[in-house]
Amino acid sequence: MERTTMAENGHLERRREAFFGRLKGPKLRQHQADLIEMRLPQLRVDLTQPAPADLARLFSAPVERFRLEIGFGGGEHLLHRSGEDLRCGFIGVEPFVNGMAKLLSALDATPRENLRLFDDDATLVLDWLPDATLDAVDLNYPDPWPKKKHFKRRFVNAKNLDRFARVLKPGGIFRFASDIDTYVDWTLRHVAEHPAFEWTARRPADWHEPFAGWLGTRYEAKAIREGRRPAYLTFRRLEG
Repeated sequence: MERTTMAENGHLERRREAFFGRLKGPKLRQHQADLIEMRLPQLRVDLTQPAPADLARLFSAPVERFRLEIGFGGGEHLLHRSGEDLRCGFIGVEPFVNGMAKLLSALDATPRENLRLFDDDATLVLDWLPDATLDAVDLNYPDPWPKKKHFKRRFVNAKNLDRFARVLKPGGIFRFASDIDTYVDWTLRHVAEHPAFEWTARRPADWHEPFAGWLGTRYEAKAIREGRRPAYLTFRRLEG
């Protein structure tokens, strides 16, 4: 799955991995297109430069914790979380252009100095980050890739759990939310097989109770309307 290609500057670079589907939806309004062209470069994490040992240098706000959200959709959850915890530096990843444009439009009205963005494959960010620098990773309603032949495209797999284990601090948290039972079971099995994580649930109701401060997402609202019960899984990065 991991391949390299020659970039314009003559250096080898790794291609994106295939964990997401289409990159574009309906044509953007002019204002959204302008934000993608002008505002996104100001907020985009620059992976052509070495990652700073102290991630606080990525942010103009004074931050002391760091959180990565993978596949933020329209950005509702990311905007909410970055507003409720101003001392946390957030990196949001979303390759879908229309989702990125929606968040940028919201940031036009409610800027966040503790937020940086990336509009490509999240594994590129994970491989760029230094060891043991993140306090949390959020993966909310990822594409379930329901057909068996597409299971290899699910973001939760042994290799990506290795990546999470490397970048999370000991005691750091990986949160996963989904309404697809087979993907919930898949995630529980893969994390159970990984030596770096433990599931924090202590009673049967834990995994059906939303995370503390949970805003909800439009995908979740659709799932509930259609009769699917969401699951909220929290895993802790073990010491050592």
